[in-house]
Amino acid sequence: MARHKGLNRSSGGGIIGKFFLTLSTLAVIAGLAAAFFLFEMEKPSIRLGQEIHVLGGKAEFSFEVADGKSGLRAVEVVLQQGDKAVPLLTKDFPRSSWIDGGPKKESAKVSFNTKQAGLKEGAAELILTVRDQSLMGFFRGNRTVTTIPVTIDTTAPVVAIKNARRYIRPGGSAVVVYTVSEEPSRHGVMLGTTFFPGFPSTKKGEYLAYFALPWNAKSADAAKVIALDKAGNEAQAGFTIIFKPVQERHDTINLSDSFFEQKLPEFRQHYPELKGDSLTQFLYVNNDIRRENAKKITELCTHPEMAQLWHDRFERMPGAGRAQYADQRTYVYQGKAVDEETHLGVDIASLAQSEVRAANKGKVIFAEYLGIYGNTIILDHGQGLYSLYCHLSSIGVTPGSIAEKGQPMGKTGSTGMAGGDHLHLSMLVHGIFVTPVEWWDQHWIDVNIKAALNE
Repeated sequence: MARHKGLNRSSGGGIIGKFFLTLSTLAVIAGLAAAFFLFEMEKPSIRLGQEIHVLGGKAEFSFEVADGKSGLRAVEVVLQQGDKAVPLLTKDFPRSSWIDGGPKKESAKVSFNTKQAGLKEGAAELILTVRDQSLMGFFRGNRTVTTIPVTIDTTAPVVAIKNARRYIRPGGSAVVVYTVSEEPSRHGVMLGTTFFPGFPSTKKGEYLAYFALPWNAKSADAAKVIALDKAGNEAQAGFTIIFKPVQERHDTINLSDSFFEQKLPEFRQHYPELKGDSLTQFLYVNNDIRRENAKKITELCTHPEMAQLWHDRFERMPGAGRAQYADQRTYVYQGKAVDEETHLGVDIASLAQSEVRAANKGKVIFAEYLGIYGNTIILDHGQGLYSLYCHLSSIGVTPGSIAEKGQPMGKTGSTGMAGGDHLHLSMLVHGIFVTPVEWWDQHWIDVNIKAALNE
């Protein structure tokens, strides 16, 4: 009996021993896992938001640091020039817990003034250092250092205006010619709050920028040429323009049920969201769709060809002039005014389906249906100048092709918001509708454009 009791005790002790052995093993595994996590050896990463080569008087750059294992501990940015080190950013990231570590990713933007920092023009180094929460490196963490050679340039370029048109009307166009002492990264004309980008001319160091006033301008705001160098230093040169008012023109468009019956099926085909009675649908097209079309045109005029493609005056299609540029239209239905819009082009009526030719050489950037404008062609003539041909019955060119001056492109029609067969022609300067009359006039081009460009 005693032997049996001993056997039972031995059996129980074995179970307990195995239990403690298992616990010990688990503890060792947990310890190894913790040690593996706390002493992980993967270095954090640094990614710049943009390439940095030159730093101006006022500098700014962004970057992102990341560590997918133990998380971020600290990041430091220093601008070093010789023995002088200027700290730009120092940030610590506390450990949220022993398990979670620090944040896995952080973005930062650094802004500073090199002049106030007491740095000289010339070579320097931008040093970014990031550490993680690992206990490697004698408990200081894994470290990544990125050193970027930079040049400090705090001197703004010199801008000099060579020629600028002094007089301008609402809907008028103009050009200014200027020089910049070094190749600029961004330059052009600032008119009020509107920026008109500039382009290189045919002469080294010389640039030009076309600008315009919208049809409803009441004055000409202060005008200036601005130029930024690669370091972001900005130079300005102001010039005076004299505002010449024009007399407003008004027109009345009488709407009828027969007009609605003629036009609305076309719009419903392209815009199935049209709902309500005929007047409601018309107003939706004349307002909402018109704004959508205007936005599209602005987008198309955002990236002009760098070179001037056009030469001399723009040709006008033969035919009788109907509606004029900036006619302020009142739409009347059943004896009541129901809407108001402004006509931003010139209507020319000839024989039905007359040939529409390119007014000047340009690149076709649009050739399809465009809401109130119907079948439309838009030509990019370079350096911010565009022409727009609307209400066509047919289109014979494709986007990307070059249309030579006088080349047939399609035929007149009555698509879009047109009551009869005609051509609606618009001219635009950087997306602003301007009067085509100036661009039809060789004398105006000679005096205001070619003279400024010394051609």
